Amino acid sequence: MTQKTIIIGIAGASASGKSLLANTIVNELGSDRVVVISEDSYYKDHSNIPFEERAKINYDHPDALDHELLYQHLIQLQNGETVDVPIYNHSQHLRDKETRRIGQHTIIVLEGILLFVEKKLREIMNIRIFMETALDICLIRRMKRDMNERGRSLDSVIMQYEETVRPMYLQFIEPSKRYADIIVPRGGGNRIAIDMIKAKMRELLGNVQFSENKS
Repeated sequence: MTQKTIIIGIAGASASGKSLLANTIVNELGSDRVVVISEDSYYKDHSNIPFEERAKINYDHPDALDHELLYQHLIQLQNGETVDVPIYNHSQHLRDKETRRIGQHTIIVLEGILLFVEKKLREIMNIRIFMETALDICLIRRMKRDMNERGRSLDSVIMQYEETVRPMYLQFIEPSKRYADIIVPRGGGNRIAIDMIKAKMRELLGNVQFSENKS
């Protein structure tokens, strides 16, 4: 008998704690059952244009993402197939030649800023979670991440935040909060929210017993 696949969507502002919550779910429930897919992996491939032009693209707008490919991959995963997830290089603003093959997981955790904007993506999710974190905290986290991990300068991070990140949050991301089943304050380490999510997954899977990490 094929086991039901649960798709969890975690949306919210950039650096709001989405990845932390997703990774916490994996650690709590076991990587043999759970796989995380980042919406960032599905940025459109712009390898045909120069780096200077790629850097000017508004990556916080829904049009920057290949949501159709993401949707197709989710359908394939629900059908028990394997898929090759793109690997996106944030420093170069393009996809790597390598891909990441995944499949045969009971729970798929999607995390990304614009997941709830696309109707058919919303509808394929069993649980929709929105991370509600103050924008000033998100900005500080984003500065640290982009400068340390993505080779960005402080000026470029601030300029991008002012020109695209904050405006697109207000236009697209924050309004999509209304589609969430659960709104999580205080970031990805919110213990009560994690326990609620785990309880809901057990309900959806028919009380399947998850392997718990023993501390």
